[in-house]
Formats: sequence, structure tokens, C-alpha cells
Amino acid sequence: MNWQFETGSPHDLGVTLSEEGCNFAIHAPSHLHLNLIIFDHDDQPCTIPLFAHNHGVHSVFIHDLGNGVKYAYQGKQGNDIVWILDSYATRLAENPFSTQVPAAVTYYQPFDWGNSRHPRIPRASTIINEVHVRGFTQSHPGIPEHIRGTYLGLCHPSILAHFKTLGVTTLQLLPIATSYDEPHLQEKGLTNFWGYNPLSWFAPDARFASEDPIAELKQLVKTYHEHNIEIILDVVFNHTAEGGEEGPAFHLKLLDKKYYLLNHDKSFINYTGCGNTVDLTYQPSLNIVLDNLRYWVNEFQIDGFRFDLAATLGRHGHYFAPDSAFFKTIAQDPVLKRIKLVAEPWDIGPDGYQLGHFPSPWNECNDKFRDTVKSYWLRRDNNVRELATRIMGSRDLVSAGLWPHKLPVNYIAYHDGFTLQDLVSYNHKHNMANGEHNRDGHGDNRSWNHGIEGDTDNYAVRFRRERQKRNLMATLLFSFGIPHILAVDALSHTQKGNNNAYCQDNDISWADWTPGEDKEDFKRWLSCMVDARQTYMTPFIQAFSGHDRGRHRVNWLRSNGTPMNADDWQHIEAFALTLGLDKHGDELMFLFNGSEIPTRYRLPENSRWKIICDTSELAVCSREIQTTYMQSAHSMTILCRQSASIDT
Repeated sequence: MNWQFETGSPHDLGVTLSEEGCNFAIHAPSHLHLNLIIFDHDDQPCTIPLFAHNHGVHSVFIHDLGNGVKYAYQGKQGNDIVWILDSYATRLAENPFSTQVPAAVTYYQPFDWGNSRHPRIPRASTIINEVHVRGFTQSHPGIPEHIRGTYLGLCHPSILAHFKTLGVTTLQLLPIATSYDEPHLQEKGLTNFWGYNPLSWFAPDARFASEDPIAELKQLVKTYHEHNIEIILDVVFNHTAEGGEEGPAFHLKLLDKKYYLLNHDKSFINYTGCGNTVDLTYQPSLNIVLDNLRYWVNEFQIDGFRFDLAATLGRHGHYFAPDSAFFKTIAQDPVLKRIKLVAEPWDIGPDGYQLGHFPSPWNECNDKFRDTVKSYWLRRDNNVRELATRIMGSRDLVSAGLWPHKLPVNYIAYHDGFTLQDLVSYNHKHNMANGEHNRDGHGDNRSWNHGIEGDTDNYAVRFRRERQKRNLMATLLFSFGIPHILAVDALSHTQKGNNNAYCQDNDISWADWTPGEDKEDFKRWLSCMVDARQTYMTPFIQAFSGHDRGRHRVNWLRSNGTPMNADDWQHIEAFALTLGLDKHGDELMFLFNGSEIPTRYRLPENSRWKIICDTSELAVCSREIQTTYMQSAHSMTILCRQSASIDT
């Protein structure tokens, strides 16, 4: 076909469709001459030269070119012709002339959002569930086989009902942007299942779609919004799939090497462990990241983002800067300043651990909470002072005066590491399936197998494991912060001791929906506890936030009811925490018994308390007690008392 074309606009990068045709624009200062290759229905190429502008952008407008047209860019590197993927591509396709660099497809399809709106869940009420689109539904027997492991599978009525039963307010999806399987995984017949190796930031991964990944992802978001559940995307802007010097080249390497942090010799700086590090102090890098975030929010109604290795985003070379251009730009952006922003506050470079240093209103993944709570319950580490700090919202890191917008994101298990079930079932990692001779994955798991490594029919061991799961989750749900729960943990899923299942697209990672008595008991208990958190704990989080937080009560007590002293903070095994609103308002009381023996607690005088939960029991109960309570070994109880029942 003889296309009619003209210079076009350099201002909107990527593809812009209109009634008159299509504008193409790409940032490519490394190229004096760049060609656009248009493929017809028989994959025959048509070459169209782009027009270079003086600020490094090349553009062309092609008349009468519409939706569904395959294209790619072509340039020269030395004497070699190179294929280049549009870094703004929203849908990918096979390139008939390159097995490595895919082509892109122009795309526009109207989507009916109906009455779908952002739920805008307050942070104090937010319950995050982290879920893998493919892994969560791939083995679900109630979902039609052709949509298992897809966007449509994840919004199937049975999955939606599951999350609603558990009181989930927010789903955090592992990366859904198109990723690339690293060569060393391809050689082993494995895939990058988690997706933390982005090939195309703008293109929803077609592996999670039955037909149209863009329309089906929108349908997922719409469905959850109709049930007042938010969707957060896990995004990876710290590096790309292009790796280091010897890595593949798809786009940024070929277009402008300055997208990445570089050494003086122009080699790649690797602060991510993935070969390269995106440099957000470089304006084109900042532009593409911000354009991508706005794209997800505007086009897909995404409610927020969790940023992988987010310290990289605030880097000025070797150092982290909380006042970096990236943070300031988001803070003033009319679209992005309204959404949830969650940081994984570290990378592996110098000055890389930045927990507590991200600006407001960023929430940060709190690994100190994870390590402290696991150590207390599973490793008998009796660091009560540290546990108290984490339960009370890690105010050594972020002042409660900045809550609720700066509440920490507390968690026990994440996608990397042991699942909750494996935390109580394995002492050691078992990663042989990853093909690295068990060398990969973190060695500091702070887990406890309770006497037998792995799965067992031993009733006593299973009983202790289930109690410890309840201890961990009760502590998580009734601490100050935003609870993050690994979605498969509600199913008591085991990864068979694999704590780094990033490359396991099989039953190691696929959620196990097989019913079982222990599993059903735990799921019912967890559902009740999430409901109890919203009823009892959320008002305390709201009250203890902001400038008026100082008028409320906090008391740490020995089991005999007397105040703890300085020595108690070093070694006490049985202690209690009471929280009270105002002078005579509602109260919560927490009884912690980390000892080997049952302990009797003396409750405050003249009090009548309702038991919210006792983790030594299989079910959440609602009986009342007064004066004393016998707490079983290695367990905790949460009590509440309403102001009307307090004798003053």
C-alpha cells in the first residue's frame, strides 16, 4: 500500500490514533535516521522514514492508518541494521523478521466502564491481598478451563466471592506488564513467572489473556470496582529486561543509553541485581515512567501502584534523595497524587535501604515488622521492646502524626520468601527446582517446622502449626498499619519449601484449591479476623493518627496487671497491652504469652471484656470474661470493652 505521510507531532510519544490517521513519535537521539516499518496482513514490510527533530524525537503522521496495524522501528548500530520495539507499545505481536525483538500493534477499542469508579478505600480500612493473575486461578476447578490463569479468570464470580468473604479491599497484582524470560531461564526450560523483568511497560501481558489483554484487564478492574475492591499494580521501573552489557537490546539501549545509570566508561551501573538501573534524573526516563503511570490510571482505572526496588526511583547517582524530581512530580500531578503509592523501600546499591525515608503520602513495605513478628513467634526471640515498636506502627520510622497517609504496610509473607504455611512447616529452603543447586533465595527465613520438615499427618505438629499461623495473622491484623496478606495464604498453600519460586510456573506456585479440614478452619478464622479488625481495630488506627493522637491511652502490663518496668522489656515472656480511646472510651487489650506454660492474666479491675479471639482456639469466639484469664502457652488473646460497659 502506498501510504501518504507527513512530519507529524513530536510531543506525544508512542502511537496516537485519530480519525485522519496515526501519529508515531519516538525518542531516539542516538539515531540520525530512523525508519518505521509497517507490516501488511501478509507480513510484508513497508518502510517509511521518520522526521528527526532537534531534541532527539523522530516522528511521522500516516494518513488513513488505523487500528490493528503491526509496526516496528528500524535503525543502524554501526554497520548493522537493528530492529527496535516502540518503548510505548501497548500491544505486542510477532516480528516476522526478528525472533528477539517483537513488533507492536496500533490499538484502540472503546470500552464501556458503565458506572465503575475508583473505590478510594481509606488507608486505615485497607486490607491488601497480593495475587498472581495466572497462579491464583490456574488450578481452580470451578473456573472454565479456557480462562484459568487469565484476567477473566481472576474476575470469575467464584474468585470474587472468595475475596469478598475474606474482607479484601484491595488486590495487588504481581507485574502484568509484558515481561521477558531471561536467557538462563530459557536454557533450563523455565520462565520468569513473577514477571519482574519488564519488556514493555505499557503492554498488558498477553499470556494472561484469552484474546484481548487490554480489554480483558479493563474488565477485571471494572468487575472489582463494581464490588468496591481496588486494584493496585506491582510495577518495575528500576530496571528493564535489557540486562547489562551482554544482555539483549529491545529499545532503550538502542534508542538512548542515557536512560540508564552509567559509569564513567559508559558501562551500566547495576544497583538492582538485574544488569541495569533506570536513571530517573534523566528527563526522558522520568517522562516515560510518568506517562506509563498516567496510562494505567487513565485508561484502566488503576487505583495505585506498588513500586519494586523503589529506592532506585529516588536516586541521584550513588545516593537516595527523598526530594527527587520523581517524588515531587508525582506529588503535584493531578492524576497520580490521588492514588495509593506503595514503596519497596530499598535496592542493592549504596545508600539503598531507605525504610521510613519516603515522602508523604507514600506507604512503605515494612520488613522490620515481618522479621520481628516472625522472630517472636517462631524463633522464640523475646525482644519485647522491638515487638512493641512494630505493633504500635513502627513510629521510630514514621511519626503517627503523618498517619493515616503514612501508615506502614505490614506483612508476614510476600511473594518472595516462604508462604505462611511454609513458615510453620520448614526450617530450611528447598529450592532445587530452580536449577541453582539451592543457592538462590534468602537464607534468613526465621521459620520453624515444629519438629518435622515439610508436610505431615502428625496431629500434634499440625495443631501447633495452625496455632502459630493464627498468632502471626492476629498480630498482623491488630497492629497499627496497613495489612498486606499473600493471597494464597488464605488457602494454606505450600510451595514445598521453595522460598524463591520466581521461575516456577507449575503447582509449586499455582494456588492449591484442594479442600481440607485445617484449610477450611483457617480460612473461616481469617475471614472472621479481618471483619473483627474493621470493627474493632480500625477506629483505634483512626484515633491514634494525626495531631490529636496524644489524648488516648497506652499501657504495657505484666501478667499480674502491674506496669512493666525497665527490666521487663529485656526478658518478659508474658505481658499485656491495653489501648484506650480518650479518658473513658472504648478499650482493646492484648494478652501475649510467648512462654512454654499457660499463664493467668489479671485484667483491670471492675472490667467486663469480650473476647475477639484466642489464637489457641480454632474458631473466633465472642464470650465475655472478667477479672482473670488463663492464656495458653505460645498464643495470644485480643479483648475489647466498649465505653458503655466500663465502670468509672
